[in-house]
Amino acid sequence: MFRAASLSLRAIKHRPKTFVEPARMFSVSGMRTEGLQLNSLDTFTEEENMFRDSVKRFAVDIVGPKVREMDEKESMDPTIIQGLFEQGLMGIETSAEHGGAEASFVSAIIAIEELAKIDPSVSVMCDVHNTLVNTIVRKFGTKEQQDKWLPLLSESKLGSFCLSEPVSGSDAFALQTRAKKDGDHWVINGSKMWITNSYEAEIFLIFANVDLSKGYKGITCFIATKDMGIQIAKKEEKLGIRASSTCTLNFDDLRIPAENVIGGEGKGYKLAIEILNEGRIGIAAQMLGLAQGAFDKAVPYTYQRTQFGQPIGTFQGMQFQIAEAAVELETARLLTYNAARRKEEGRSFTKEAAMAKYWASQVAQHVSGSTIEWCGGVGFTRETGIEKFWRDSKIGAIYEGTSNIQLQTIAKFIQQEYSR
Repeated sequence: MFRAASLSLRAIKHRPKTFVEPARMFSVSGMRTEGLQLNSLDTFTEEENMFRDSVKRFAVDIVGPKVREMDEKESMDPTIIQGLFEQGLMGIETSAEHGGAEASFVSAIIAIEELAKIDPSVSVMCDVHNTLVNTIVRKFGTKEQQDKWLPLLSESKLGSFCLSEPVSGSDAFALQTRAKKDGDHWVINGSKMWITNSYEAEIFLIFANVDLSKGYKGITCFIATKDMGIQIAKKEEKLGIRASSTCTLNFDDLRIPAENVIGGEGKGYKLAIEILNEGRIGIAAQMLGLAQGAFDKAVPYTYQRTQFGQPIGTFQGMQFQIAEAAVELETARLLTYNAARRKEEGRSFTKEAAMAKYWASQVAQHVSGSTIEWCGGVGFTRETGIEKFWRDSKIGAIYEGTSNIQLQTIAKFIQQEYSR
């Protein structure tokens, strides 16, 4: 069942082109110039629209029936992970040569958004695997590393990104995990905390410092497999995204081959900074999809539920709340896809990614909280799944850079612009 859908999804990228893709160029002007076609931010190629439809079907038909059970059990169903691989959703930007779909970054953002409309836990698993793990190997790995690891990451092995530690959260480069050279291996000792995907993952990107005297410039990225001796010390019990595993990991004399250094010794901090900027667009898409999912579930109910002789959604007070939520959703969508398009075009996007991540997480909390109130007692029960969206929304202001970190980033860009 999954495999047939997977083949059609990959075929989207490789079918004969019978249309002209619009240029991804935007301007404040409505003028047309030769060779330049200006489009709205919600203009997508035929390929991207087909990709969205395919992910939506998978999310609704395959993920949807398992959402409540996975949330209650605080565990990801293995068939969902298998399905993501078979659908081609775990190597979205990876080349066909390495088993991937060879699609655009925007396609990855589309997938994250559509999955989040049904289950943000599944969405973040796909997000971290694609925008963090795959991207580091694809962009910074040697050809030999790409040939070895990308096919596994595209087709069967879940990846995990190991940066945060008990003493290094927002101050990520204060990490204490150490790596020491021993012949043709590195020996890693330390621990990581709040690591997404880590319970099910088989491939891990581990950041450790190889030279304390150099401070953050000693941080290096290593690729390892669970069977090398990675220990899961604790699986967290969380408020939201409960099916997504979040664990503490211990490394006790973990031996990693020297050829498993990604990007070069002492370059880990640069990798992390660049990749987390991309990852923040992914989290923005997750929060956007979450908010839209809650909205899509709750609004129809307001036109079905009758009080005082009319649907509650037709009272002016409710109309205004629904309209305001729709505006917030649209602003979050525009910020998210603007950042994604800028990244895809090779333009600067750090500020735009921070804006998208900050605002989408705010919108997710507000809209999902409002939808519970719109549905009253029904919204407060677990049966409808509406309250789950609110629980899941709280993490958006915390991981991959807290809201305060995003505001700080935005403020720095404003200061640079206006203090010249």
